[in-house]
Amino acid sequence: MFTSVDFLPLVIYILILLYLGFRYQTPSSNSDEYLLSSRTLTVPAFVATLVTTWYGGILGIGEFAHQFGIAVWVVFGLPFYVFAILFAIFLAPKIRSAMNVSIPDMLYQTYNKPVGLLGSVFIIFMTSPAPYILMLAVLVDLIFNISFVWSVLMGTVFSVVYVYKGGFRSIVLTDKLQFVFMFAGFTALFGFLHFSELSVFDLPNKLDGHHKDWTGGLSWQNIIVWFLIASWTFIDPGFHQRCAAARNTQTARKGILISVGFWFIFDMLTMVTGLYAYVLLPEIEPLMAYPELALNVLPVFVRGIFFTGLLAIIMSTIDSFTFLSAITFGRDIYGLYKPDNKTDPSYRPIRWGLSLTAVVAVALIFSTPSVVRLWYNLGTLFIPPLLIPVLGSYWSVFQLNGKKVFAMMSASFALTFSSFLWGELHKVDGTAQYFFGVEPFFPGLFLSIVLLLVFKVFNDL
Repeated sequence: MFTSVDFLPLVIYILILLYLGFRYQTPSSNSDEYLLSSRTLTVPAFVATLVTTWYGGILGIGEFAHQFGIAVWVVFGLPFYVFAILFAIFLAPKIRSAMNVSIPDMLYQTYNKPVGLLGSVFIIFMTSPAPYILMLAVLVDLIFNISFVWSVLMGTVFSVVYVYKGGFRSIVLTDKLQFVFMFAGFTALFGFLHFSELSVFDLPNKLDGHHKDWTGGLSWQNIIVWFLIASWTFIDPGFHQRCAAARNTQTARKGILISVGFWFIFDMLTMVTGLYAYVLLPEIEPLMAYPELALNVLPVFVRGIFFTGLLAIIMSTIDSFTFLSAITFGRDIYGLYKPDNKTDPSYRPIRWGLSLTAVVAVALIFSTPSVVRLWYNLGTLFIPPLLIPVLGSYWSVFQLNGKKVFAMMSASFALTFSSFLWGELHKVDGTAQYFFGVEPFFPGLFLSIVLLLVFKVFNDL
Protein backbone atom coordinates (compact mmCIF):
# COMPACT_ATOMS: atom_id res chain seq x y z
CA MET A 1 0.00 0.00 0.00
CA PHE A 2 2.61 2.53 1.13
CA THR A 3 6.14 2.47 -0.25
CA SER A 4 9.28 3.92 1.27
CA VAL A 5 8.95 6.81 -1.19
CA ASP A 6 5.45 7.56 0.16
CA PHE A 7 6.85 7.80 3.66
CA LEU A 8 9.46 10.39 2.64
CA PRO A 9 7.15 13.48 2.82
CA LEU A 10 5.80 12.21 6.13
CA VAL A 11 9.28 11.84 7.62
CA ILE A 12 10.23 15.33 6.39
CA TYR A 13 7.03 16.74 7.89
CA ILE A 14 7.61 15.07 11.27
CA LEU A 15 11.21 16.26 11.51
CA ILE A 16 10.33 19.85 10.63
CA LEU A 17 7.31 19.75 12.95
CA LEU A 18 9.40 18.62 15.91
CA TYR A 19 12.07 21.19 15.13
CA LEU A 20 9.53 24.01 15.03
CA GLY A 21 7.58 22.70 18.00
CA PHE A 22 10.59 22.42 20.30
CA ARG A 23 12.43 25.38 18.84
CA TYR A 24 10.77 27.77 21.25
CA GLN A 25 10.67 27.28 25.02
CA THR A 26 8.45 29.65 26.97
CA PRO A 27 10.18 31.58 29.77
CA SER A 28 8.87 30.12 33.04
CA SER A 29 7.73 33.49 34.37
CA ASN A 30 5.79 34.67 31.32
CA SER A 31 2.23 33.30 31.38
CA ASP A 32 1.09 35.75 28.69
CA GLU A 33 3.71 34.30 26.35
CA TYR A 34 2.75 30.70 27.13
CA LEU A 35 -0.99 31.31 26.66
CA LEU A 36 -1.10 33.98 23.91
CA SER A 37 2.35 34.32 22.38
CA SER A 38 2.64 37.74 24.08
CA ARG A 39 -0.23 39.04 21.89
CA THR A 40 2.08 39.56 18.90
CA LEU A 41 0.42 37.56 16.11
CA THR A 42 0.88 39.14 12.67
CA VAL A 43 -1.69 38.74 9.89
CA PRO A 44 0.12 35.82 8.13
CA ALA A 45 0.58 33.94 11.40
CA PHE A 46 -3.02 34.68 12.43
CA VAL A 47 -4.38 33.38 9.10
CA ALA A 48 -2.23 30.23 9.11
CA THR A 49 -3.18 29.21 12.65
CA LEU A 50 -6.89 30.06 12.28
CA VAL A 51 -7.34 28.38 8.88
CA THR A 52 -5.66 25.12 9.92
CA THR A 53 -7.24 24.90 13.36
CA TRP A 54 -10.79 25.55 12.13
CA TYR A 55 -10.56 22.90 9.41
CA GLY A 56 -9.51 19.89 11.45
CA GLY A 57 -12.51 17.74 10.61
CA ILE A 58 -11.30 16.80 7.17
CA LEU A 59 -12.41 13.15 7.17
CA GLY A 60 -15.82 14.25 8.40
CA ILE A 61 -16.08 16.59 5.42
CA GLY A 62 -15.28 13.70 3.09
CA GLU A 63 -17.84 11.52 4.89
CA PHE A 64 -20.54 14.18 4.47
CA ALA A 65 -19.67 14.95 0.83
CA HIS A 66 -19.77 11.25 -0.09
CA GLN A 67 -23.19 10.86 1.53
CA PHE A 68 -24.91 14.18 0.76
CA GLY A 69 -23.07 15.76 -2.19
CA ILE A 70 -22.96 19.51 -2.65
CA ALA A 71 -24.94 19.96 0.57
CA VAL A 72 -21.55 19.71 2.29
CA TRP A 73 -20.88 23.32 1.23
CA VAL A 74 -24.35 24.45 2.34
CA VAL A 75 -23.81 22.88 5.77
CA PHE A 76 -20.08 23.29 6.44
CA GLY A 77 -19.16 26.20 4.18
CA LEU A 78 -21.64 29.03 3.69
CA PRO A 79 -22.98 29.34 7.27
CA PHE A 80 -19.48 29.44 8.71
CA TYR A 81 -18.50 32.25 6.33
CA VAL A 82 -21.52 34.23 7.51
CA PHE A 83 -20.77 33.84 11.20
CA ALA A 84 -17.01 34.33 10.72
CA ILE A 85 -17.59 37.63 8.88
CA LEU A 86 -20.00 38.77 11.60
CA PHE A 87 -17.40 37.77 14.18
CA ALA A 88 -14.71 39.78 12.38
CA ILE A 89 -16.86 42.89 12.16
CA PHE A 90 -18.52 42.93 15.57
CA LEU A 91 -16.66 40.68 18.01
CA ALA A 92 -12.97 40.58 17.08
CA PRO A 93 -12.22 44.23 18.02
CA LYS A 94 -14.03 43.85 21.35
CA ILE A 95 -12.13 40.67 22.22
CA ARG A 96 -8.75 42.19 21.41
CA SER A 97 -9.54 45.35 23.37
CA ALA A 98 -10.75 43.40 26.40
CA MET A 99 -7.25 41.99 27.02
CA ASN A 100 -8.59 38.71 28.42
CA VAL A 101 -7.21 35.23 27.89
CA SER A 102 -10.33 33.10 27.50
CA ILE A 103 -14.12 33.04 27.26
CA PRO A 104 -14.43 32.00 30.94
CA ASP A 105 -12.43 35.14 31.82
CA MET A 106 -15.23 37.22 30.31
CA LEU A 107 -17.94 35.15 32.00
CA TYR A 108 -16.30 35.51 35.41
CA GLN A 109 -15.80 39.26 35.00
CA THR A 110 -19.20 40.03 33.47
CA TYR A 111 -21.35 37.80 35.70
CA ASN A 112 -20.14 35.77 38.69
CA LYS A 113 -18.21 32.64 39.67
CA PRO A 114 -21.06 30.14 39.17
CA VAL A 115 -21.61 31.38 35.59
CA GLY A 116 -17.90 31.29 34.84
CA LEU A 117 -17.55 27.80 36.30
CA LEU A 118 -20.56 26.37 34.45
CA GLY A 119 -19.40 28.00 31.22
CA SER A 120 -15.93 26.51 31.74
CA VAL A 121 -17.38 23.01 32.09
CA PHE A 122 -19.37 23.44 28.87
CA ILE A 123 -16.30 24.76 27.05
CA ILE A 124 -14.22 21.73 28.07
CA PHE A 125 -16.64 19.63 26.04
CA MET A 126 -16.88 22.21 23.23
CA THR A 127 -13.11 22.13 22.81
CA SER A 128 -12.79 18.38 23.10
CA PRO A 129 -10.42 17.06 20.42
CA ALA A 130 -12.42 13.79 20.30
CA PRO A 131 -13.60 14.05 16.65
CA TYR A 132 -10.09 14.87 15.51
CA ILE A 133 -8.37 12.17 17.55
CA LEU A 134 -10.84 9.71 16.03
CA MET A 135 -9.86 10.83 12.52
CA LEU A 136 -6.16 10.75 13.34
CA ALA A 137 -6.46 7.22 14.72
CA VAL A 138 -8.16 6.08 11.50
CA LEU A 139 -5.33 7.52 9.40
CA VAL A 140 -2.52 6.24 11.62
CA ASP A 141 -4.08 2.77 11.52
CA LEU A 142 -4.34 2.96 7.71
CA ILE A 143 -0.77 4.18 7.17
CA PHE A 144 1.06 2.11 9.77
CA ASN A 145 -1.36 -0.81 10.14
CA ILE A 146 -1.46 -0.75 13.94
CA SER A 147 -4.38 -1.21 16.32
CA PHE A 148 -6.97 1.50 16.88
CA VAL A 149 -6.10 1.91 20.57
CA TRP A 150 -2.40 2.40 19.83
CA SER A 151 -3.31 4.75 16.98
CA VAL A 152 -5.30 6.91 19.39
CA LEU A 153 -2.49 6.99 21.95
CA MET A 154 0.33 7.63 19.46
CA GLY A 155 -1.54 10.29 17.52
CA THR A 156 -2.64 12.18 20.63
CA VAL A 157 0.76 12.17 22.33
CA PHE A 158 2.62 13.24 19.19
CA SER A 159 0.11 16.03 18.47
CA VAL A 160 0.54 17.72 21.85
CA VAL A 161 4.02 16.83 23.08
CA TYR A 162 5.59 20.04 21.79
CA VAL A 163 2.78 22.16 23.28
CA TYR A 164 3.75 21.01 26.78
CA LYS A 165 6.81 23.25 26.83
CA GLY A 166 6.28 25.83 24.13
CA GLY A 167 2.59 26.67 24.61
CA PHE A 168 0.69 28.76 22.08
CA ARG A 169 3.76 29.94 20.17
CA SER A 170 4.68 26.34 19.35
CA ILE A 171 1.14 25.83 18.02
CA VAL A 172 1.43 28.88 15.75
CA LEU A 173 4.86 27.87 14.44
CA THR A 174 3.70 24.35 13.56
CA ASP A 175 0.43 25.63 12.07
CA LYS A 176 2.40 27.51 9.42
CA LEU A 177 3.95 24.24 8.25
CA GLN A 178 0.61 22.46 8.42
CA PHE A 179 -1.01 25.19 6.33
CA VAL A 180 1.44 24.47 3.49
CA PHE A 181 0.85 20.71 3.54
CA MET A 182 -2.91 21.21 3.85
CA PHE A 183 -3.22 23.08 0.55
CA ALA A 184 -0.44 21.18 -1.24
CA GLY A 185 -2.10 17.82 -0.63
CA PHE A 186 -5.57 18.71 -1.83
CA THR A 187 -4.36 20.81 -4.74
CA ALA A 188 -2.36 17.79 -5.96
CA LEU A 189 -5.36 15.47 -5.60
CA PHE A 190 -7.64 17.88 -7.45
CA GLY A 191 -5.09 18.30 -10.24
CA PHE A 192 -4.65 14.57 -10.83
CA LEU A 193 -8.42 14.02 -10.82
CA HIS A 194 -9.17 16.88 -13.20
CA PHE A 195 -6.57 15.75 -15.73
CA SER A 196 -7.72 12.15 -15.58
CA GLU A 197 -10.39 10.63 -17.83
CA LEU A 198 -13.12 12.47 -15.91
CA SER A 199 -12.53 16.23 -15.86
CA VAL A 200 -14.19 18.47 -13.30
CA PHE A 201 -16.45 19.84 -16.06
CA ASP A 202 -17.83 16.37 -16.77
CA LEU A 203 -18.23 15.44 -13.12
CA PRO A 204 -21.81 16.82 -12.67
CA ASN A 205 -23.05 14.46 -15.40
CA LYS A 206 -21.98 11.50 -13.27
CA LEU A 207 -23.81 12.61 -10.12
CA ASP A 208 -27.30 11.50 -9.17
CA GLY A 209 -30.00 13.99 -8.24
CA HIS A 210 -29.43 13.43 -4.53
CA HIS A 211 -25.80 14.57 -4.73
CA LYS A 212 -26.63 17.55 -6.96
CA ASP A 213 -29.46 18.73 -4.69
CA TRP A 214 -28.30 21.52 -2.40
CA THR A 215 -30.24 19.94 0.50
CA GLY A 216 -28.67 16.52 -0.08
CA GLY A 217 -31.93 14.93 1.04
CA LEU A 218 -31.60 16.43 4.53
CA SER A 219 -34.72 17.68 6.28
CA TRP A 220 -35.25 21.39 6.79
CA GLN A 221 -34.76 20.87 10.52
CA ASN A 222 -31.38 19.26 9.94
CA ILE A 223 -30.27 22.07 7.63
CA ILE A 224 -31.40 24.80 10.02
CA VAL A 225 -29.73 23.08 12.97
CA TRP A 226 -26.49 22.70 11.02
CA PHE A 227 -26.71 26.36 9.99
CA LEU A 228 -27.24 27.46 13.59
CA ILE A 229 -24.43 25.18 14.75
CA ALA A 230 -22.19 27.50 12.73
CA SER A 231 -22.95 30.08 15.46
CA TRP A 232 -20.40 27.94 17.31
CA THR A 233 -18.02 30.51 15.80
CA PHE A 234 -19.26 33.13 18.28
CA ILE A 235 -18.38 30.94 21.25
CA ASP A 236 -15.40 29.11 19.78
CA PRO A 237 -12.45 29.46 22.20
CA GLY A 238 -10.00 29.14 19.28
CA PHE A 239 -11.39 32.26 17.61
CA HIS A 240 -11.31 34.13 20.91
CA GLN A 241 -7.78 33.00 21.73
CA ARG A 242 -6.41 34.05 18.36
CA CYS A 243 -8.14 37.43 18.48
CA ALA A 244 -6.76 37.98 21.98
CA ALA A 245 -3.28 37.03 20.70
CA ALA A 246 -3.40 39.32 17.66
CA ARG A 247 -1.02 42.28 17.48
CA ASN A 248 -3.96 44.71 17.38
CA THR A 249 -7.67 44.92 16.52
CA GLN A 250 -6.96 45.48 12.81
CA THR A 251 -4.89 42.30 12.67
CA ALA A 252 -7.71 40.28 14.24
CA ARG A 253 -10.40 41.62 11.90
CA LYS A 254 -8.30 41.45 8.74
CA GLY A 255 -7.00 37.99 9.63
CA ILE A 256 -10.49 36.50 9.93
CA LEU A 257 -11.69 38.03 6.65
CA ILE A 258 -8.64 36.71 4.78
CA SER A 259 -9.18 33.31 6.42
CA VAL A 260 -12.71 33.18 5.00
CA GLY A 261 -11.20 33.47 1.52
CA PHE A 262 -8.83 30.57 2.16
CA TRP A 263 -11.67 28.49 3.61
CA PHE A 264 -13.71 29.07 0.47
CA ILE A 265 -10.86 27.89 -1.76
CA PHE A 266 -10.27 24.83 0.40
CA ASP A 267 -14.01 24.09 0.59
CA MET A 268 -14.14 23.96 -3.20
CA LEU A 269 -11.20 21.54 -3.26
CA THR A 270 -12.71 19.26 -0.61
CA MET A 271 -16.22 19.35 -2.06
CA VAL A 272 -15.13 18.49 -5.61
CA THR A 273 -12.75 15.74 -4.51
CA GLY A 274 -15.45 14.35 -2.22
CA LEU A 275 -17.82 14.16 -5.20
CA TYR A 276 -15.12 12.40 -7.20
CA ALA A 277 -14.85 9.86 -4.38
CA TYR A 278 -18.58 9.15 -4.60
CA VAL A 279 -18.51 8.76 -8.39
CA LEU A 280 -15.36 6.62 -8.57
CA LEU A 281 -15.73 4.69 -5.31
CA PRO A 282 -19.44 4.60 -4.40
CA GLU A 283 -19.24 1.51 -2.16
CA ILE A 284 -16.48 2.62 0.23
CA GLU A 285 -16.91 3.59 3.86
CA PRO A 286 -17.76 7.35 3.58
CA LEU A 287 -15.37 8.33 6.37
CA MET A 288 -12.54 6.94 4.23
CA ALA A 289 -13.52 8.86 1.08
CA TYR A 290 -10.35 10.95 0.80
CA PRO A 291 -7.81 8.29 1.82
CA GLU A 292 -9.31 5.66 -0.50
CA LEU A 293 -9.49 8.13 -3.38
CA ALA A 294 -5.84 9.10 -2.93
CA LEU A 295 -4.74 5.47 -2.82
CA ASN A 296 -6.54 4.79 -6.10
CA VAL A 297 -5.55 7.94 -8.00
CA LEU A 298 -2.24 9.38 -6.84
CA PRO A 299 1.23 8.11 -7.76
CA VAL A 300 3.92 7.38 -5.20
CA PHE A 301 5.44 10.35 -3.34
CA VAL A 302 2.47 12.56 -4.31
CA ARG A 303 0.34 10.10 -2.36
CA GLY A 304 2.70 10.63 0.56
CA ILE A 305 2.28 14.41 0.30
CA PHE A 306 -1.50 14.04 0.35
CA PHE A 307 -1.58 11.79 3.41
CA THR A 308 0.87 14.08 5.16
CA GLY A 309 -1.54 16.93 4.39
CA LEU A 310 -4.41 14.99 5.95
CA LEU A 311 -2.38 14.36 9.08
CA ALA A 312 -1.31 18.01 9.24
CA ILE A 313 -4.90 19.28 9.02
CA ILE A 314 -6.05 17.01 11.83
CA MET A 315 -3.02 17.48 14.07
CA SER A 316 -3.26 21.27 13.86
CA THR A 317 -6.70 21.08 15.41
CA ILE A 318 -5.84 18.45 18.02
CA ASP A 319 -3.00 20.47 19.49
CA SER A 320 -5.07 23.69 19.56
CA PHE A 321 -8.22 22.13 21.01
CA THR A 322 -6.30 20.10 23.58
CA PHE A 323 -4.42 23.21 24.66
CA LEU A 324 -7.65 25.23 24.93
CA SER A 325 -9.36 22.53 26.93
CA ALA A 326 -6.33 22.24 29.20
CA ILE A 327 -6.33 26.01 29.79
CA THR A 328 -10.01 25.86 30.69
CA PHE A 329 -9.40 23.10 33.23
CA GLY A 330 -6.10 24.32 34.71
CA ARG A 331 -6.70 28.04 34.69
CA ASP A 332 -10.45 28.66 34.62
CA ILE A 333 -11.68 25.79 36.81
CA TYR A 334 -8.80 24.65 39.01
CA GLY A 335 -7.52 28.22 39.23
CA LEU A 336 -10.89 29.33 40.67
CA TYR A 337 -10.27 27.30 43.82
CA LYS A 338 -6.50 27.67 43.84
CA PRO A 339 -5.99 31.33 42.79
CA ASP A 340 -2.21 31.08 43.14
CA ASN A 341 -2.20 28.37 40.48
CA LYS A 342 -3.96 30.58 37.94
CA THR A 343 -0.63 32.30 37.32
CA ASP A 344 1.58 29.37 38.30
CA PRO A 345 4.81 29.98 36.34
CA SER A 346 5.26 26.21 35.89
CA TYR A 347 1.80 25.93 34.26
CA ARG A 348 1.32 22.63 36.12
CA PRO A 349 -2.50 22.79 36.28
CA ILE A 350 -2.67 23.45 32.53
CA ARG A 351 -0.34 20.56 31.85
CA TRP A 352 -2.46 18.32 34.06
CA GLY A 353 -5.37 19.46 31.94
CA LEU A 354 -3.73 17.96 28.86
CA SER A 355 -4.12 14.50 30.39
CA LEU A 356 -7.69 15.14 31.53
CA THR A 357 -8.61 16.36 28.06
CA ALA A 358 -7.27 13.16 26.51
CA VAL A 359 -9.33 11.02 28.89
CA VAL A 360 -12.56 12.92 28.13
CA ALA A 361 -11.84 12.73 24.39
CA VAL A 362 -11.31 8.96 24.45
CA ALA A 363 -14.57 8.50 26.37
CA LEU A 364 -16.45 10.54 23.76
CA ILE A 365 -14.86 8.59 20.91
CA PHE A 366 -15.99 5.24 22.24
CA SER A 367 -19.48 6.54 23.06
CA THR A 368 -19.99 8.11 19.61
CA PRO A 369 -17.53 6.73 17.01
CA SER A 370 -18.65 9.09 14.22
CA VAL A 371 -16.98 12.39 13.38
CA VAL A 372 -20.09 14.10 11.99
CA ARG A 373 -22.24 12.84 14.85
CA LEU A 374 -19.75 14.08 17.45
CA TRP A 375 -19.86 17.56 15.88
CA TYR A 376 -23.63 17.52 15.75
CA ASN A 377 -24.08 16.29 19.32
CA LEU A 378 -21.56 18.67 20.90
CA GLY A 379 -22.99 21.65 19.01
CA THR A 380 -26.55 20.67 19.87
CA LEU A 381 -25.87 20.31 23.59
CA PHE A 382 -23.62 23.26 24.34
CA ILE A 383 -24.39 26.10 21.92
CA PRO A 384 -27.91 26.87 23.27
CA PRO A 385 -26.84 27.46 26.89
CA LEU A 386 -23.60 29.31 26.01
CA LEU A 387 -24.50 31.58 23.10
CA ILE A 388 -26.44 34.37 24.85
CA PRO A 389 -24.20 34.58 27.97
CA VAL A 390 -21.06 34.89 25.79
CA LEU A 391 -22.67 37.56 23.60
CA GLY A 392 -23.78 39.30 26.79
CA SER A 393 -20.13 39.56 27.82
CA TYR A 394 -19.64 42.03 24.97
CA TRP A 395 -23.08 43.62 24.42
CA SER A 396 -25.31 44.90 27.20
CA VAL A 397 -28.47 44.10 25.22
CA PHE A 398 -27.84 40.40 25.94
CA GLN A 399 -26.68 40.98 29.50
CA LEU A 400 -28.39 39.99 32.76
CA ASN A 401 -27.18 39.65 36.32
CA GLY A 402 -25.23 36.57 37.28
CA LYS A 403 -28.03 34.69 39.07
CA LYS A 404 -30.38 35.01 36.11
CA VAL A 405 -27.71 33.99 33.63
CA PHE A 406 -26.85 30.92 35.69
CA ALA A 407 -30.55 29.97 35.84
CA MET A 408 -30.89 30.50 32.07
CA MET A 409 -27.81 28.40 31.26
CA SER A 410 -28.85 25.59 33.59
CA ALA A 411 -32.45 25.48 32.32
CA SER A 412 -31.41 25.62 28.66
CA PHE A 413 -28.90 22.80 29.06
CA ALA A 414 -31.31 20.69 31.12
CA LEU A 415 -34.02 20.96 28.46
CA THR A 416 -31.61 20.30 25.59
CA PHE A 417 -29.99 17.34 27.31
CA SER A 418 -33.34 15.84 28.36
CA SER A 419 -34.65 16.02 24.82
CA PHE A 420 -31.39 14.62 23.45
CA LEU A 421 -31.33 11.75 25.97
CA TRP A 422 -34.97 10.88 25.27
CA GLY A 423 -34.22 10.62 21.57
CA GLU A 424 -31.15 8.45 22.14
CA LEU A 425 -33.17 6.09 24.34
CA HIS A 426 -36.04 5.87 21.86
CA LYS A 427 -34.41 5.09 18.53
CA VAL A 428 -36.26 3.59 15.58
CA ASP A 429 -34.04 1.93 12.96
CA GLY A 430 -31.06 3.73 14.47
CA THR A 431 -32.69 7.19 14.26
CA ALA A 432 -33.36 9.16 17.46
CA GLN A 433 -37.01 10.05 18.06
CA TYR A 434 -37.25 13.44 19.76
CA PHE A 435 -40.23 15.10 21.45
CA PHE A 436 -42.77 16.12 18.77
CA GLY A 437 -40.09 15.42 16.17
CA VAL A 438 -38.17 18.58 17.16
CA GLU A 439 -34.36 18.49 17.26
CA PRO A 440 -33.02 19.19 20.82
CA PHE A 441 -31.13 22.28 19.64
CA PHE A 442 -34.34 24.27 19.11
CA PRO A 443 -36.06 23.97 22.52
CA GLY A 444 -32.78 24.74 24.30
CA LEU A 445 -32.08 27.88 22.26
CA PHE A 446 -35.74 28.93 22.36
CA LEU A 447 -35.78 28.65 26.15
CA SER A 448 -32.63 30.79 26.41
CA ILE A 449 -34.23 33.51 24.27
CA VAL A 450 -37.53 33.37 26.17
CA LEU A 451 -35.81 33.61 29.55
CA LEU A 452 -33.68 36.52 28.30
CA LEU A 453 -36.81 38.41 27.25
CA VAL A 454 -38.71 37.54 30.43
CA PHE A 455 -35.84 38.65 32.67
CA LYS A 456 -35.43 41.84 30.63
CA VAL A 457 -39.14 42.71 30.81
CA PHE A 458 -39.58 41.75 34.46
CA ASN A 459 -36.34 43.19 35.69
CA ASP A 460 -37.38 42.92 39.31
CA LEU A 461 -37.55 39.09 39.24
